[in-house]
Amino acid sequence: MIRRNGRTGTGAEGTTRPRRARAAAAALALAAPLTLAASGDAGAAGTVWAASNRTIVFARYDTAEPVEDLYAIGPFGGLPTRLTHTPAVSDVMPSWSPDGKRVAFLRYGSGGAIDGIWTTNSGGGDLKPVPGTQGASDPAWSPDGKRIAYSKPVGTQREVFVSDVDGTPTTRLTHSAQDEFHPTWSPDGKNLAYSRADTATGNSRLMRIQLSTLAQTPITLAGSHDWTPDWSRGNRIVFSRVDSTGFAHLYVVRPDGGETHRITSARANDKYPSWSPDGGRLVFTRGGTDDADPEHLFLVRPDGTGLFQLTKTDSHDLEADWRP
Repeated sequence: MIRRNGRTGTGAEGTTRPRRARAAAAALALAAPLTLAASGDAGAAGTVWAASNRTIVFARYDTAEPVEDLYAIGPFGGLPTRLTHTPAVSDVMPSWSPDGKRVAFLRYGSGGAIDGIWTTNSGGGDLKPVPGTQGASDPAWSPDGKRIAYSKPVGTQREVFVSDVDGTPTTRLTHSAQDEFHPTWSPDGKNLAYSRADTATGNSRLMRIQLSTLAQTPITLAGSHDWTPDWSRGNRIVFSRVDSTGFAHLYVVRPDGGETHRITSARANDKYPSWSPDGGRLVFTRGGTDDADPEHLFLVRPDGTGLFQLTKTDSHDLEADWRP
């Protein structure tokens, strides 16, 4: 089962979500082509995505089609374009390459038959697996476009790894008795921030690791419930925190742990934040407390103003990443 935010099958708010991938044979999944098909406008789908300069890519599922596919939408809304349509497997956790030409994502199937990181070009073709990433999740493309960081199981724990886009060489960065996941790169490519989950307490804090020395430094306090960080070009880190209200809200912090402040405050769960290329806005998922409640994409400024609902269908729209 795919881990979300450090817990198997859970969201940032900690509530259990059922497995959504349909059972299918591995051979069928491998044979399923990656296709572009926009809802209501299949012929124009590739053109729409390729022509969009600042596309937001995300994962979507609903009750009619519980397998997750990747979709794209512009920052001003409109009809999302379906990028992948593979009925036997789910495609989730997309991450744009820094040149905006490829997307890395996690593909998984029933029972882990197909489970690893893949990449596709911006037209939805040239699908490639990243070797050595079986069981991995949370891909994050490096600022120089040469490497991908990800979380991968080692025994019963998850650790952070980094490899070249072709899968070699693979370097393990963390060695702990806790779950390390959802890495995000500093703008200069010299550090990663990530979430460290204490499996005994259920708490999660943000950590920073320097790649040259592997020195690790806490960003947020122990005893927190901090998830899914995203590091901006302006050297700020946004993340989702389950705070004293019992809801997950967006917060922003400096990489040294200073100047933490809350961005959102609604009685809803806000998670999976991603910075716009200029750092002026954030895209994130807002939803309820269980799997029956739809989850939509919203935009907001870092000061909490300018809230705008981007998607509105009765679906679950997750893990958005804003094209560089």
